[in-house]
Amino acid sequence: MQKSIAEIEDEIVEEFELFDEQMDKYEYIIDIGKKLPALDSKYQTDDFLVKGCQSKVWLHAYEKEGQLFFEADSNTAITKGIVALLVRVLSGQHPKEILNTSLIFIDKINLRAHLSSQRSNGLSSMIVKMKAYANVYV
Repeated sequence: MQKSIAEIEDEIVEEFELFDEQMDKYEYIIDIGKKLPALDSKYQTDDFLVKGCQSKVWLHAYEKEGQLFFEADSNTAITKGIVALLVRVLSGQHPKEILNTSLIFIDKINLRAHLSSQRSNGLSSMIVKMKAYANVYV
């Protein structure tokens, strides 16, 4: 059975509580990004590019049996890790749940507080794009 968004967020918060230093958190985010499955090159086009990101971020979504699944990639390590976290939380969830979540793990792990304003805007753009995909399938 698929875990709920809240359960996955709680797991991520617990993982980040293991790190005291912000640099360790960044390294962990980069490691998470390295584990993100490769995105098919047919989705690495302007049609799938997330607008508003300093880095290039491609995001693809598909629906299967009422659940929405996300695939993503980025051309920078930290951004790839950030989008990998979002994919981990939202992929496999019902579109309505995706639309209704506030993604509280972002604040709980202090992610936005340590991003540049451009990266923070990019994070917001990724969330907006994922929710826009969910809105199509509601």
